[in-house]
Amino acid sequence: MNQRERRQWLIRELQAEMPEYRSPYTPFTDERQWRLLRSLMNVRPPRPASDDFLRVQDAFLREMTEEKGIVDAAALPASQRDDRLVLWQGDITTLRCDAIVNAANSALLGCFSPCHGCIDNIIHTMAGVQLRLACHALMRAQGHEEPAGQARITPGFNLPAKHVLHTVGPIVDGPLTAEHERLLASCYRACLDLAAENGCGSVAFCCISTGVFCFPAERAAEIAVETVQAWLAETGSGMRVIFNVFKDSDLEIYRALLA
Repeated sequence: MNQRERRQWLIRELQAEMPEYRSPYTPFTDERQWRLLRSLMNVRPPRPASDDFLRVQDAFLREMTEEKGIVDAAALPASQRDDRLVLWQGDITTLRCDAIVNAANSALLGCFSPCHGCIDNIIHTMAGVQLRLACHALMRAQGHEEPAGQARITPGFNLPAKHVLHTVGPIVDGPLTAEHERLLASCYRACLDLAAENGCGSVAFCCISTGVFCFPAERAAEIAVETVQAWLAETGSGMRVIFNVFKDSDLEIYRALLA
C-alpha cells in the first residue's frame, strides 16, 4: 500500500468499527482524508485493535513522521546557560529523544475533540491508538483520575521518542496562586524523577498548563527553568532537557531565560 491507500483503508476500518461515523463518501483530497482519519482516531474509545489495523496504521504514521522530518535531540545546540539545557521550536511529535512530555488532562486518555489543536491530541494521534489503550490500562489500575503535579510513563509507540511522560498541570481559572505554582513545579520534578527511574538520558518538555489551562506563559517558563535547573543541581544528572515551544512568543520568553 502507498500512503493514500493506507489512509483510505484505515478510514474504512474505523467507520466499520464505529458505524455512527459512516459516510456515503470519502473526501477526495489528501488533507481532508487526513482530517477525517485523525478525527476518527481522536474519538475512538480505548479498545484493542486488530493486528492488520495496527500494521497499516503503524506504517502510515511512521512514514508520515518521516516525511515531516525527524529531529535528533542529540544534535540540537545547547543553551548558553547550561550545556544540558536546550531550547527548540518545533513539532514535538517529530523529536527523537528518550521521552517527551504530554500535557494531559485528568482522565489521562488523550483529547477526544476531533483535530483539536492541543498537544495531547497530536501526541495521541501520531503515537497511534495504542497510546490511549496503554493510558486506559494505567487509569483502570489506578482507579481514580490523575491528580495535578504527578507523572505517568508509557511507550511512545509510533513516535520517534521512546517514551511519553504524561502529567496534569494546574488549571488557573482566576488569580495565579502559590498553589498553582507549586503544582506546576511538581509536574516538572515528577517527570524528571520518572524519566531518571526509567533510564532516560534526554527528555523534552512542552509548555505545561499554558494552553487551555491558562497558566501565564512567562511565569510558567520561569518555574520550568528554575525547577529543572534545581533538579539537575540536586541530582548531579547529566540528563539533556529540551524546552520545546511552538509559539514565537514562548520562544522569546525562553530565549531570555536561557541566555
